[in-house]
Amino acid sequence: MAENHQLWGGRFTAEPSEYVQSFGASIQFDQKMAAEDLHGSLAHVAMLKHTGILKGDEADQITAGLHQLQHKLAAGELQFTIENEDIHLNLESLLTAEIGPVAGKLHTARSRNDQVATDMHLYLKNHLHTVMQLIVELQKVVVTKADSNVETLMPGYTHMQHAQPISYAHYLMAYYEMFQRDYERFEFNLKHTDRSPLGAAALAGTTFPIDREYSAEQLGFADVYQNSLDAVSDRDFILEFLSNCAQLMMHLSRFCEEIIMWDTQEFQYLELSDTYSTGSSIMPQKKNPDMAELIRGKTGRVYGDLIGLLTVMKGLPLAYNKDFQEDKEGMFDAVDTVEQSLTVFRGMLDTLTVKTDNMAHATTHDFSNATELADYLANKGLPFRQAHELVGELVLKCIQAHKYLKDVSLADYQALSPLIAADVYQALDPRTAVERRTSLGGTGFSQIKKQITAAQAKLK
Repeated sequence: MAENHQLWGGRFTAEPSEYVQSFGASIQFDQKMAAEDLHGSLAHVAMLKHTGILKGDEADQITAGLHQLQHKLAAGELQFTIENEDIHLNLESLLTAEIGPVAGKLHTARSRNDQVATDMHLYLKNHLHTVMQLIVELQKVVVTKADSNVETLMPGYTHMQHAQPISYAHYLMAYYEMFQRDYERFEFNLKHTDRSPLGAAALAGTTFPIDREYSAEQLGFADVYQNSLDAVSDRDFILEFLSNCAQLMMHLSRFCEEIIMWDTQEFQYLELSDTYSTGSSIMPQKKNPDMAELIRGKTGRVYGDLIGLLTVMKGLPLAYNKDFQEDKEGMFDAVDTVEQSLTVFRGMLDTLTVKTDNMAHATTHDFSNATELADYLANKGLPFRQAHELVGELVLKCIQAHKYLKDVSLADYQALSPLIAADVYQALDPRTAVERRTSLGGTGFSQIKKQITAAQAKLK
């Protein structure tokens, strides 16, 4: 009779084919969790010793072997094979080679189902802290840039048309707020990630007198899953992470889109540093915003990671299914993509040059002060709807005459409405328009300074 030499092969009479073995293996990617797997095993054997399930000398021997594997992993000396399928069986096989058959006792009261879930919780918990710190570092750059540009004027846009003049700092602080919401979403995600599935075993718990709270404490988890079926089949914490990543990348992509536009010859509001730009192989004059474009492009990649796992999960019965093998690559990819994107974007924003004169010039050669004239007339007692219509008609005449509102003579203004006096030109000044908007959250300089001060205090 043929034999199956897999660690799970006792019930089988034949080996899987080489192609099936390769197709079913996950070691190609789940080796990224080798450190977490060893960490989880050390906590598990400590619990087995603590509860008396394993004799002290056996537990100590296993612990010493696991520490030896940790040293070899750090030195890059561990070799993994497809024949051992995944990171769990690879490390168990390596441990057996290290300390002999006693290694087999490590798997007492444990399944690969709760083992892999534990690994993913540990891996994601570590990277959540990293992502959150990277968001904070980006926010610091945003706030520093805003603090230097409180009185930098630029056109504010709706429908990509000049709408009203605003402060560039006001624009930047809008992204600070977006990133703050991103941070808070990851913070909430951490609550669901910081719990231990270890001890749920395959799906139903175990007959051994384990202490799940003890192993959770060893691993630094704040909580344990209360239901063993849920513990091994839950991937909500990864879905939350991917959803949060998708929103964060969307915010970065919007920011990148504006940087790309504003770095063009047509706008010339910004100039990217050479260190975050590339050239053309054929056009020697080119300076391309490739890093901003890459981040914008990678946003779709992270969206795909989210949709992929949602699709995997949508029809899975409880508890564990082999489909769950597809839960890792998207998580790894999103972690790498988001961490790299945040790092590159932070440097790109920190080193770009703001062309303040060009921004300010754009607010004096447009009609973004039309609302100021309408408000001016409304403050003089004219119903706003009538003021809106009068100003709209005047803007049309100015366009036809190739001039702006500041170029209209006082006599022509007074012919439009006797309510208009010489102070109208002060009202039309973009700086006045911005400075006067002191409503809570507005673009007025005093309001922006309050936003920046509050942000600085929070970031400490």
